[in-house]
Amino acid sequence: MTANGESSTTNAAHASVLTPSEAIPEDALHIKGPDFNNAITLQDLLESYEKIGFQATGLAKAIKIIENMRQARGNTEEPLTLFLGYTSNLISSGLREIIKFLCQHKMVDVLVTTAGGVEEDFIKCLGSTVLGDFHMEGAGLRKRGLNRIGNLLVPNSNYCAFEDWVVPLLDKMMEEQQGAEKKHWTPSEVINRLGKEINNEDSVYYWCYKNDIPVFCPALTDGSLGDMLYFHSYKNPGFIIDIVGDIRRLNDLSIKSKKAGMIVLGGGVCKHQIANAMLFRNGADYAVYINTGQEFDGSDSGARPDEAVSWGKIRAGAESVKVYADATLVFPLVVAATFGKAYWESQAKSASSGHQGDGQTTTQ
Repeated sequence: MTANGESSTTNAAHASVLTPSEAIPEDALHIKGPDFNNAITLQDLLESYEKIGFQATGLAKAIKIIENMRQARGNTEEPLTLFLGYTSNLISSGLREIIKFLCQHKMVDVLVTTAGGVEEDFIKCLGSTVLGDFHMEGAGLRKRGLNRIGNLLVPNSNYCAFEDWVVPLLDKMMEEQQGAEKKHWTPSEVINRLGKEINNEDSVYYWCYKNDIPVFCPALTDGSLGDMLYFHSYKNPGFIIDIVGDIRRLNDLSIKSKKAGMIVLGGGVCKHQIANAMLFRNGADYAVYINTGQEFDGSDSGARPDEAVSWGKIRAGAESVKVYADATLVFPLVVAATFGKAYWESQAKSASSGHQGDGQTTTQ
């Protein structure tokens, strides 16, 4: 090949490798991580996530959106109704205490969960869940009466204690259904009653009962509580739970909300039930998803917020983000940077003015 030919080929390769860039916008964020040469607070660290990239940037966006939701709840003209959804494994985990904190201080307005997300809260009031390992052998655990949830272990005796506690309450609720008052039970009313009866401040649903926070569980029978209802139906048949009453109540809450936001931890029923309720008001104004689901199989659990926009479940132009992460890793950080920060600041302000809280502080 001639020298000119070689030069032409080299120039073409050079142009291909080093194609000129467009000018970077002046308001572009430049990637930069935290500098641990200097002491930084947790808040400083979380603020630095925005410029780290990947899921760290997604987490920073989630924190901003949730803080906007938190503040919008305090808007007197157009208050936001905040819907929180989560799967049962998160109540089995230590996120239970974080969800309890949010309910104790009236920081959320509506909960949607699964059967395990209800019963595991009550079961923890009756017996402990302990740390195990993901690799523990199932057959051996079965012989020992230990049930594995990921790397958590729940003794079967806990479920026996749950049966001893809940069956007499089912008998009582059935009496009220069949008595003169003809009590009409929906899943949310059952959960409210159990929250009242547990009378334990460690319980999420005790605080929901105290603070009038409705808890919806469309799949109430899909767990140990369903087992108890099954056995109960043979010993004392006729107890009726009306799921239609709850779908009406949940959708009405959505329709009547001036603004609506959703935080969903995990996927499945709790994710779609909230999103579908948003459809009746032409979509949520804010949405944060935190889960590990992927969208390539077409599952709703893995779907990104933009798919919900196509259905009218999130409004076009709404503030939304999906964080691809295990909620146990990131939700404590999210709450620390938003609701926790606001609560600690309000407590410090009250202490400085000489007022003591009663454990039920309302923090918008």
